[in-house]
Amino acid sequence: MSDRRTIETPSGRIAYVDRGDGPTALFVHGVFLNADLWDGVVDGVSDVRRCIVPDILCHGQTRERADADVSFAGQAEMLLQLVDALDLRQVDLVANDSGGAIAQIFAARHPERVRSLALTNCDVHDGWPPPAFVPTVQAVLAAGFRAVAEPLSNPAVAREALGVGFEHPERLSDATLRGFLEPLLSSDERVKNLERFFAAMDCRQTVEVEPLLRRLQAPTLVMWGTADQFFDVEWARWLSKTIPGAGDPILVPDAKLFFPMERPARVAVELRKLWGQGQAAPSGARASGS
Repeated sequence: MSDRRTIETPSGRIAYVDRGDGPTALFVHGVFLNADLWDGVVDGVSDVRRCIVPDILCHGQTRERADADVSFAGQAEMLLQLVDALDLRQVDLVANDSGGAIAQIFAARHPERVRSLALTNCDVHDGWPPPAFVPTVQAVLAAGFRAVAEPLSNPAVAREALGVGFEHPERLSDATLRGFLEPLLSSDERVKNLERFFAAMDCRQTVEVEPLLRRLQAPTLVMWGTADQFFDVEWARWLSKTIPGAGDPILVPDAKLFFPMERPARVAVELRKLWGQGQAAPSGARASGS
């Protein structure tokens, strides 16, 4: 796992990667993964952005409080707490998978904090949990998270399970898989919090912010892998039609859910184009909290 810093928030001690300089970009990952998803993308943009990449609640090295709200809406509130704790006025928000739903809620409720928004394949409106993921949710709620996740300690099993989200799962090293999955079972408290995370999965959280998304003026990139079995490309078109600041979706043929990890250079190119649309912040913005 990449080196992490930590900072205290009302939701817990948030672990995050902090690399680069310039205006701040905030990257949000989804369920089962952590900040390492974005390593390659950060490599491609850290010369023009200070990249803040947290492990969301219940994941990675973050240590959420036992009573923290770990729902998607609660995770969006954690992002607000994080940017406040880091004294960031605005961020370029970039997200994937369930992190995309969290980012939509954050951007809809706090548009003044969002300089731009980039969404890759993710939960949208009333389209989640996606049908392909429902059996996992049901298994966690019926048998508990540990019973579902412990078999994933076998790299071959983990590669098969997570592989549905990757175009080339055979390229995932055992170390990469362990880095994603071992923190999920690191304590009984973490397991309980993950069970609360799954129990709180409810698309009403994204449906209720639709009116606010329809007023979001931030320049928005929608970039979608076309081979994703979880999130159909129609959701990319929905986002592009719903968010006023969005253009037509950029489609990535043959790419699957976690393509930001597999095709980071392509994502970095599109992010640099997106960020070029707005007024550039001065090079000293990091010190001033931009």
